[in-house]
Amino acid sequence: MVKKIALFILVIVSFSAFTANSLQEELLQKFYHAIEATYNVQNYQAVEIEVSEEVNEELAAKVGKKNLFKITSNNEVIGYAYVGEAPSKKHTFDYVVFFTPDLIIKKSKVLIYREEFGRQIGTQRWLKQFVGMSPETNVEYGKNVAAISGATISASSMTRAVNKVLKTIGVLHQKNIL
Repeated sequence: MVKKIALFILVIVSFSAFTANSLQEELLQKFYHAIEATYNVQNYQAVEIEVSEEVNEELAAKVGKKNLFKITSNNEVIGYAYVGEAPSKKHTFDYVVFFTPDLIIKKSKVLIYREEFGRQIGTQRWLKQFVGMSPETNVEYGKNVAAISGATISASSMTRAVNKVLKTIGVLHQKNIL
């Protein structure tokens, strides 16, 4: 009986590790594809920007776990990217916000959405509202970002996430990290 329980636990742990690794791989592939499409490049480098714990304490959106990148092509900075996770009704979704070298939002994209409802937040029609926003912009759901019927939780969550990312980018710029 003990052997069966141990085998069962091993199978569950192995399956969870496989699922987590394949999900990470899927997220990375979508991220790389989004870089290529957003900046219209094939040859680029996405280098992680590391931030000290001291600076991280001041940030609205924490930096770590490989989520903030400087994107270069031909030794020239073409932009920055922040990859994050935000809550939806029952799960979370992964998103990316791309910036120009001047720290203006170039594009935002939902990379992986795990809910049955609320997928409208992944449409470029809705996401293009964030294009052109800067760290000085105060992003507010229902004010300068349109609400979505049937996706209220996800849409307001994405709006809060983008606002936090903008504030974080602003602090990092003030500290000459970006």
